[in-house]
Amino acid sequence: MFLKDKVAIVTGSGRGIGRATTELFAANGAAVVVNGRTRREVQAVAQGIRATGGRAVAVVADIGQTETAQALVDTACREFGGVDVLVNNAAISKTHDFIGDSFAEWMQLFEVNLLGAVRCARAAAAAMVKAGRGGRIINVSSVHGFVAENRCSHYDVAKGGLDQLTRTLAVELAPHGILVNGVAPGYVNTAMSVVDGVNELETEAFREIYVKRRRIPLARAAEPEEIARVILFLAGPDNTYITGQSIVVDGGLTVTF
Repeated sequence: MFLKDKVAIVTGSGRGIGRATTELFAANGAAVVVNGRTRREVQAVAQGIRATGGRAVAVVADIGQTETAQALVDTACREFGGVDVLVNNAAISKTHDFIGDSFAEWMQLFEVNLLGAVRCARAAAAAMVKAGRGGRIINVSSVHGFVAENRCSHYDVAKGGLDQLTRTLAVELAPHGILVNGVAPGYVNTAMSVVDGVNELETEAFREIYVKRRRIPLARAAEPEEIARVILFLAGPDNTYITGQSIVVDGGLTVTF
């Protein structure tokens, strides 16, 4: 199997891209630490993996809390003997008025989308370096890291910061055999597509502009499993010479104008 005898932590893995990634990792032999804020979702993912013969443990915790990162790594080490792969996937999103809304909303989003990833990377990298067997860190960013959307200033800045974290850690951790990369999805069919109570993938505007007029050349949003397969490659043994990169997986969205 692609990840046989590997141990992976995937944050925000109760649903969407995180769930698809965790299930794909487990199907490829990895022991997985499933993390999210919603107990029912996280436990369902872990139980489903164990029901099919896989190894999984659920950790219900908010990645925006300072103690969560070390708790995830400690769980991986205690339950499975270490950590080989970290996927920083947890994120929150909502629209934001740059001038009118509270600055506290910036900090709330940064705690999860950027600082949570920093803390998890620090804790996981420390364990990887101590074990001396290398590792992989994959940050799930977004096309928002390098293109802008109205009323998304805090989200865009956080994702841009996450891309820079990918590049910097790739340089710093390379001597330890740790490869650090990112995946930058465009539109994906997940719960985060619901903005202010409306699923943007089901709107007439999306169907007209992105599908009918092919603003997305492939004329559809991605499914979570399509993003997960790219993450699996970056985490696996076939990736031996890619580091510091953010792989765009957007159906061609950002190459059109």
